[in-house]
Amino acid sequence: MHESVTLVVNGVRVTVPSGSMVSAAVMMAGADMFRRSVTGEARGPLCGMGICFECRVTIDGRAHCRSCQIPCRDGMQVLTDE
Repeated sequence: MHESVTLVVNGVRVTVPSGSMVSAAVMMAGADMFRRSVTGEARGPLCGMGICFECRVTIDGRAHCRSCQIPCRDGMQVLTDE
């Protein structure tokens, strides 16, 4: 197993320790928010265990993925609602 993985978050290459969740990579990429609420407010991780759905991002073209529940993989493409 690799000790680290590299993925792209909003066009920024990020290397994180193997086993890290996507939410950690998004924060390491410097994103100010993960998504916008229906009223336009910036949202980000709240519970960290997949219950609140505030950390949703698009991963490899699939929308509404809970980033706190998905481990990072090499080459993964992540987009927030920035």
